[in-house]
Amino acid sequence: MAYKHIIWDWNGTLINDRHFCINIMNGVLRRRNIKEMTEEWFLDNSCFPVKNIYIKLGFDFEKEPFSISGSEFISDYMARHHEPDLHKESERALQYFKDRGLTQSLLSATSQIMLDDILQYHDIRDYFIKIIGQDNHYAEGKEAAGKAWVDELHYGPHEVLFIGDTIHDHEVAKLIGADCVLVSNGHVSLERLKNTGAPVFEDLTGVINWYES
Repeated sequence: MAYKHIIWDWNGTLINDRHFCINIMNGVLRRRNIKEMTEEWFLDNSCFPVKNIYIKLGFDFEKEPFSISGSEFISDYMARHHEPDLHKESERALQYFKDRGLTQSLLSATSQIMLDDILQYHDIRDYFIKIIGQDNHYAEGKEAAGKAWVDELHYGPHEVLFIGDTIHDHEVAKLIGADCVLVSNGHVSLERLKNTGAPVFEDLTGVINWYES
C-alpha cells in the first residue's frame, strides 16, 4: 500500500471507553429520572453531533439547555478519565505503523484540553506528529479541523488512511479525502458500520492483518 500517514480517531478506537461512556451517561440520566440506556441501545443509536444522542434519550433542551447536561457528562468523564484502558491492541498498532515509516496524527471530537491530558496519562503522545482536538466539550464534529490538517500534509489521494469506529469517522474521511477503515469494538454496532461500505474489523489486530495483506 502507498499510505504515508495515519489519522486516528480516539474514543472507542484507541481508548476502550464504550462501557465507561455508557456508565457516565446513565449517571446523568438517573439524576433526571430518565430511562437509562443499554449497551445495545448505545451501539444502535450513537451518532454525531452528540447533542442528537441526548435528544434520542429524552432530554428536553427547552427545560434544560444542552450546555448543562453536556458539561455534566464531560465533568464526570474527566473526574474519572484514568479508568478506561487503551484497547489491548492500541500500542501495538501505533508501533506497527511507526516501524513502517508512517507518520501518525490524532483527530478527535474531544476537547483539546481533555485530549492532551488523557494522552499524557496514557503516555502515547510521542507517536503523533499532531494532536487535533476541539475548542469545546460538546463533540460537535471534526470536519473542518481534519480538512485543514490534510491540506497541510499535502498528500495525494490514497496516501492518508483514517482509522475510526463510527459512521461519522467514515463521513469525515470522505470529506477530507482519506481512505477509511473502521473497528467494531468501539461506539457503533458492526451492522451499522458495514452499511458505510468501508472495510470493518473486530479490532486493531484485524486492521494490521488487512494492511499486511
